[in-house]
Amino acid sequence: MIAEVATVPVELVDTADLPDGGTLRLLRRGDDYSIRFRDTELMGNQVRQSEEALAILTCERLTQSDSRILIGGLGMGFTLGAALKSLPATAAVTVSELLPAIVEWAKGPLAHLFHDYLTDARVTLKMGDVHDAIVKETVGYDAILLDVDNGPDGLIHLANERLYCNWGLRAAHAALRPRGVLAIWSAYPDDDFVDRLERARFDVEEVDVAVVIDGEAAAHTIWFATRQD
Repeated sequence: MIAEVATVPVELVDTADLPDGGTLRLLRRGDDYSIRFRDTELMGNQVRQSEEALAILTCERLTQSDSRILIGGLGMGFTLGAALKSLPATAAVTVSELLPAIVEWAKGPLAHLFHDYLTDARVTLKMGDVHDAIVKETVGYDAILLDVDNGPDGLIHLANERLYCNWGLRAAHAALRPRGVLAIWSAYPDDDFVDRLERARFDVEEVDVAVVIDGEAAAHTIWFATRQD
């Protein structure tokens, strides 16, 4: 079986240019899709456990039936889909997506992964940088979910560093309602980032989610940072 999979050619489906240089590539091998930046796989439809856990574990921490949620990045729809399955009909989910091409992929070659998520009545899709959505927020979110890079840095988009620096975390703190949750996905742990979260007046819980990548056991990290009041 492994030999058969290896013989299936990799197809370049589409590309998406990043605002500050570089390109995302949407690749396909048979039924498997992958979004890559350079040689780094940012997301693949075979490894979705941690992206889904980002939403499921966040929603378990919410107490309001009318919770307002902000998700940074569409990705392949796994976080959005898990959130919609976990939230009641009275919740509201805003998705902030920077790249128009990602939306085109969601409605085109990746439509089978997105199902009807984007037409769900609870969902509002806003084009733009999630950092701007956070800074401009005045009502307050119950949760902000960030999966916009490979970790708390600016690997694929340098401006993402604004989200994870000290003043970016303070902006997220201000955009949350009392005891709101800032949930951040990462491909790796980062003790310095945990320190920054705590200095920004968050109570931090770090969770490792087991995944299997290319047949080998691995783990992704999710931080659940609850706003201190």
